[in-house]
Amino acid sequence: MQLNDLRPAEGSRKNRKRIGRGNSSGHGTTAGRGTKGQLSRSGGGKGAGFEGGQQPLAMRLPKLPGFRNPNRVEYAPVNVDRLQEVFEDGDTVDAESLVAKGVIKHTYVPVKVLGDGELTKKLTVKVDKVSASAKIKIEAAGGKVEPAC
Repeated sequence: MQLNDLRPAEGSRKNRKRIGRGNSSGHGTTAGRGTKGQLSRSGGGKGAGFEGGQQPLAMRLPKLPGFRNPNRVEYAPVNVDRLQEVFEDGDTVDAESLVAKGVIKHTYVPVKVLGDGELTKKLTVKVDKVSASAKIKIEAAGGKVEPAC
């Protein structure tokens, strides 16, 4: 037996239906689509996701995930250990001094001091918010927390 002797099994391969190639082919004129109606038209039929007139799943689901609070205030976080690194004993910590030292980028962003790390320097903190643990650490080091002007 040679490679050129190999043939597919009888009946396993079928010629494709060549539609729209004249009436003598048996599939001319309407090309097997029947007469009139949605499916006989070019581009006819129902689109992907059509559910028989029921509201499709893609339209029933929300456009974006979750809930976005339009009034959310995003704070620039600054940890106590960063204040320890950057500021000297007796300094005042406010938005301007944080920008000047390169800790935050802009003064218009509200600042919140968080309590990660240790603090041994006596600092006066005047920022928008201070966490409870940060306040304890600042006051334990001899500093004080004042509201931002």
